[in-house]
Amino acid sequence: MFGYIVMNKPEIKMKDFDMYRTFYCGLCRELREKYGISGQITLSYDMTFVIMLLSGLYEPKTYKGTTRCILHPMRKQPVRKNVMTEYCADMNILLTYYKCLDDWNDDRKYVKLGYARLLEGKNNRLLKLYPDKAKRIVELLDELSALEKQGETDIDRMSGIFGHIMEEILAYRQDEWEKSLRRIGFYLGKFIYLLDAYDDVEEDVKNKDYNPFAEKYTMEGFEGEVRQILMMMMAENSRSFLLLNMGIFFGTFYIPVCGAASRK
Repeated sequence: MFGYIVMNKPEIKMKDFDMYRTFYCGLCRELREKYGISGQITLSYDMTFVIMLLSGLYEPKTYKGTTRCILHPMRKQPVRKNVMTEYCADMNILLTYYKCLDDWNDDRKYVKLGYARLLEGKNNRLLKLYPDKAKRIVELLDELSALEKQGETDIDRMSGIFGHIMEEILAYRQDEWEKSLRRIGFYLGKFIYLLDAYDDVEEDVKNKDYNPFAEKYTMEGFEGEVRQILMMMMAENSRSFLLLNMGIFFGTFYIPVCGAASRK
């Protein structure tokens, strides 16, 4: 359900590309150092976006350095890390663990069960570090899974639950920015859930898997309806983003709307 917030390569400036790449590499390194290879492979563009958003807002002390990478063994890669990097690495592990358990419960995929067991000890430490946030995320994931099993077709309800999950991720702390960050997270989460459902609907119907669009994707005007909904989500997201009044380069990232995204 992640992987939709990617770098906007055609529009990005070199200095912004360097900034993005160093934060991305910083997250990769943080995951490797804290959680080993099993944690490192959870690396995502989406969490890099969250790091840059929170870093641009809170302006924490950021450490610059270099590291060696298996993909670039001949030359050290520049990295940037701060407290947001650590926080997003933790959230990445938390979400991955429960997503693997959900996949195991739904499809009985042993590879997902095995991966969840690799992350179990790491996740238990996070439950102690973020007790309230973790409890809320688990409750929402359980609710989402239960409704999917029931075949719920209310797309606003389903996407709203995932929106509340993203809301918890972006709400870094209780302060004057919390309301705006929660609003951004909510609409961004709804957008991601809806776009993922749109992207997968044909394959899900073919495999008889759950998809909230399963009953209407063949109806006339479906593409236009989904596009309109997604544009509304982004409009609300952008409105909340402007309230933050910050100088982070939002154009660094590209979030596709249906029609731009290809179905898997």
